[in-house]
Amino acid sequence: MNVIKVNNITKHYLLGSQKVEALRGVTFGIRQGEFIAIMGPSGSGKSTLMNIIGCLDSPTNGTYHLNNKEVSTLEGDELAGIRNREIGFVFQNFHLLARNSALDNVMLPLKYAGFNRDDQLKKARETLSKVGLESRMNHQPSELSGGQQQRVAIARALVNNPSILFADEPTGNLDSQTGHDVMQLFHNLHQQGQTIILITHENEIAAEAQRVIYIKDGLIESDIKKDKV
Repeated sequence: MNVIKVNNITKHYLLGSQKVEALRGVTFGIRQGEFIAIMGPSGSGKSTLMNIIGCLDSPTNGTYHLNNKEVSTLEGDELAGIRNREIGFVFQNFHLLARNSALDNVMLPLKYAGFNRDDQLKKARETLSKVGLESRMNHQPSELSGGQQQRVAIARALVNNPSILFADEPTGNLDSQTGHDVMQLFHNLHQQGQTIILITHENEIAAEAQRVIYIKDGLIESDIKKDKV
């Protein structure tokens, strides 16, 4: 089953009187449980595509279906609602609240989703344990290593059981060994059935994915699937 189905997506911007074509007709599907890397040079349209399939922006033309629901025509609160229910985000800079504990950071999406406090605590603790941080739940980000902070960010992204885990350069601020450990965590999540979309400019990181989509000049230049990860 396709979790994501993108058909002939275009995206145009106006810079003054000049029209910039960031995406020029992109079509692909992503099946449930796939582990995909999206690559492309600066200015390729990679970030624009990420924003559209992450429900942060809408295309100019074309259709985008997420779990068989067309979301390409949604805006504002409707788009935000789909995003909050269906997609978990992990960023290069972690984006944790500095004065909150790891537990509080992971509870935050559950609070916004309307869970009561007991359920927030239960689900957040379970998810932090899942990423190996059961002993660091009450520590603030400043008391955690970079790798531990990224694990908190991954737990926060996972706590609402999203259809898709979206990771934007997740090892970019980590040393090579810590980056390897984080990638191993992604592999573990993939083996448990999680759909993962990884945005990266690093060939070594992209090589760990099951499939690599390469974007250039607003178009898909290649889409290569490997037999095994």
